[in-house]
Amino acid sequence: MNVNTFSVFNSPIETGLRSLTLLEAGYPNAYDLERITYYDYLLVHSGDIEGGPNSIHPNTPHRSGELLIRRPIIEKGLAVMISRGLVDIDYSQSGIRYIATELSTPFLDSLQANYTRKMIDTAIWVVEIFDKQPNQKIRDLINKNLQVWGGEFIDESLVRGENDE
Repeated sequence: MNVNTFSVFNSPIETGLRSLTLLEAGYPNAYDLERITYYDYLLVHSGDIEGGPNSIHPNTPHRSGELLIRRPIIEKGLAVMISRGLVDIDYSQSGIRYIATELSTPFLDSLQANYTRKMIDTAIWVVEIFDKQPNQKIRDLINKNLQVWGGEFIDESLVRGENDE
């Protein structure tokens, strides 16, 4: 029996929707892929931040390793949102950035599931807390806390000799 299954969890559709909520919360700001990746992690695991709202997904062991696989999935999710006219690409001298379109608000307003409403509220929190901080400061916060959020990732990266600079 050959049955194709499709998982919505962390699929391009879900990550695209999370990216859209972040871009909408930050509008009219445009964000680069690095910032969207950090924001996505913070959106999913907001409970990792002192004083943050409860995480929208359960805490799982080894979740710090998610940062390694998150970026390509987010790129695919952004492509889905771009293809639907919900996100635009902003090409500038500083690089490629993404921005919500005028269709983003009506689309997100049409979604009524409790999970989606919680995700939108948490995206607003992420943007309010981190928008004035440069990517480096957010990266430092995440790297500093990887021991707490998943120390096995640091141990593994040390063994491999990986360095994020």
